Amino acid sequence: MLMLQKGGKLRQGKRASASACLRLFPTFPQLSPAFSFRGNLLKSNEEHHHKRAGVSTTVVDIHSHILPEVDDGSKSWEVSLAMCRMAAADGITHQVATPHANDRYHYDRPYLQGLVAHLQQLVGNLITLSLGCDFHLSYDNMQDVLANPARYAIEGSHYMLVELSNYSVPQQISDCFTQLGDRGITAVITHPERNPILRESPQRVVEWAEQGCVVQMTGSALTGFWGERVRRAAQWLLERDAVHVLATDAHDTEKRVPLLSTAREAAAEICGEDVADALVEANPTAIIHSQPLPYFPRPVTGGYRKTPGN
Repeated sequence: MLMLQKGGKLRQGKRASASACLRLFPTFPQLSPAFSFRGNLLKSNEEHHHKRAGVSTTVVDIHSHILPEVDDGSKSWEVSLAMCRMAAADGITHQVATPHANDRYHYDRPYLQGLVAHLQQLVGNLITLSLGCDFHLSYDNMQDVLANPARYAIEGSHYMLVELSNYSVPQQISDCFTQLGDRGITAVITHPERNPILRESPQRVVEWAEQGCVVQMTGSALTGFWGERVRRAAQWLLERDAVHVLATDAHDTEKRVPLLSTAREAAAEICGEDVADALVEANPTAIIHSQPLPYFPRPVTGGYRKTPGN
């Protein structure tokens, strides 16, 4: 069943001054618009395409660290090329390179755009590449994005990845989401299931999704790579319709790899084929084209009861 969220505006949250938002950091999230529908994940590239009876599909990974020597991701052009080949072999057709922008890694958009162009030359038609950013909400970053809204967004889009601090996620952070929305930026909260603060209070993520935020989960969280606590948090969010995109957050070809097929399969076991497809196909495709998300259900609200081991 398809349910469309209205417009692309945050549905709640009072307006705060930019200075009030900027006082909140270390490093936090933001959010914005999207839409709705339901589905499953990829068993293998071959099986997935066979199941589609020859219909070509677009699988988009909106979060990866495939550019060489710009952050803690790829360490060389050889690794970057291997990552692209691995992604393509898994069925990914479009990969967004999202280098960090934080106190440790400077984000130089024109320079990074040149790296993407060169990597695209190396891989040819194997996979399509574009540029985004793994944006950390520091004081300086927040000032810059409010002044230059397009600088950190996914290329050709109004969507921007936002990573929350592992050390502090203030209650007032929703006001910053509103500020970003006022500047035309849709924030995509990245891997909240891996955030130790949000694992203890995942209901906050549900509330942000209800407010209109896009939530991106790391695919390997569903397969147990990050441990059982993270897997349970990921499943809890999926079961409450509070996840809109699966992405790899790939850093290399050995541990944090650019694969989505097994994650899509795991998601399908939880929420069905249609939703799983939406998380790796329809929704991320809409994001790179700056369109409303086709799958954006009203999340299921309700308290989070901790169980032993959480």
